[in-house]
Amino acid sequence: MSVRVHRVYDPPEPDDGVRVLVDRLWPRGLAKDAAHVDEWPKGLTPSTELRRWYHAGEGSYEEFAERYEAELAAPEAAELLGHVRELARERDVTLLTASKSPEESHAAVLLRLLDEA
Repeated sequence: MSVRVHRVYDPPEPDDGVRVLVDRLWPRGLAKDAAHVDEWPKGLTPSTELRRWYHAGEGSYEEFAERYEAELAAPEAAELLGHVRELARERDVTLLTASKSPEESHAAVLLRLLDEA
């Protein structure tokens, strides 16, 4: 099965499979029924502190990715990552994010970790 990243504002596609919102906050201006989100594991998202640090421009994407991976080692996050990994073994999974640059976001880190499994 495949895992991919899409912006949550893009319309759903027939081959999206399970649509998993990987942002801590609900996307601005998007109605919940219009998002077609199947799961929203908030515990899998970067901490508020890490998110604010990265968006303030205080560090590089590489450092953000390292810090986020360290957060994903915590028990709750590791369990949720395992759940998404299991979903991806059974079906296609689309990670949804409101990030304007998904390729340099936490969603890209998740995609890499899920692809490595």
